[in-house]
Amino acid sequence: MAAASVEKITQNPKYQELVRSRASLGWMLTVVMLVIYLGFIALVAWNKPLLATPIGGAITTWGIPIGLFVIVSAFVLTGIYVVKANAKYDTLTRQIVEESK
Repeated sequence: MAAASVEKITQNPKYQELVRSRASLGWMLTVVMLVIYLGFIALVAWNKPLLATPIGGAITTWGIPIGLFVIVSAFVLTGIYVVKANAKYDTLTRQIVEESK
């Protein structure tokens, strides 16, 4: 890619919006996932009796649904990013490409 094309794209306000928006969403989702994951690890480290408490007198303990929540939340957060990328980022990318031609 020619240096002039790269310069033209990087100076485009839509490109700057795209970079800023993607970074913001990426960091926000990263922080949310870290809080969920590290919260689970903190429970494992400091509150094992809570995780070992049976749910309603059954065999299943609180650790199972909380652990599943950690796993499912990763998929949900990925889905949020994909939906946002398909709705906004792909459109901005197409506009930037068209304007740089």
